[in-house]
Amino acid sequence: MLQSYVDVPVVVAYADVVQPDVTSVLDGPAVVVPAFLASGYHVRVDIPAQIASSGRSDVVLTRPLGPDPLVVEAVRDRLRAAGHRPGDALVLAAAGSSDARALADVRVAARLLGASAVGYVATASPRVPGVVDGLRGRRVAVASWLLAPGAFHGSLAECGADVVSEPIGAHPLVVDVLLRRYHEALEHRRAA
Repeated sequence: MLQSYVDVPVVVAYADVVQPDVTSVLDGPAVVVPAFLASGYHVRVDIPAQIASSGRSDVVLTRPLGPDPLVVEAVRDRLRAAGHRPGDALVLAAAGSSDARALADVRVAARLLGASAVGYVATASPRVPGVVDGLRGRRVAVASWLLAPGAFHGSLAECGADVVSEPIGAHPLVVDVLLRRYHEALEHRRAA
C-alpha cells in the first residue's frame, strides 16, 4: 500500500558536484533520505559529513533506497514494460562502485530480482557489454539498476542486449520506499 503523499515537505539536495548540497539546505529539523541504490561512499561518508557540517543535531539520516524489495519490484515493472519474457537471460546493470558494501547491495538486488548476472557501467567489473556477450545464444534482457536517464543509462542502449529496461525513475513503489524511510525516521525520533 502506498504511503500518503500529503504534508511531506521535500527539499532536494545533492551529495556531490551539483548544488545545493545537503549542508546548505538544512535550516531546521529534517529527515535526510538518500536516493541511492546502494550504501556506497556518498551514503556512508559524504552525506553524514555534510549533515555534521550543518551543525544541526536535529537531523535524522535514513538508510538508502536499495536494495529494497519494493525497488526491485519497480525494476520488474520496468522490465515487463520493455518486453522481458520468461526464459530471458537477465542481467542487472548497475552504475558500479569501488566500495565493497555498495557492490554487496547490488548483488542482493540481483538475487532478489532473479538475475543471471550483474554488470557495471563504470568503476567496477565485469562491464555490462562483456556480461551480455557472455550470454549470447540466449535472448538477453538488461534490467537498469539506475534511478535516472543520463550517460550511464544511455550506454546500456549499446550493450548488445535484446531488451533494456528504462531507469527506475519516480516509480510509485520507489516513492513509497522514500516515504516509508521518512515516516520510520519520524517515528524513531518521536520514540527517542
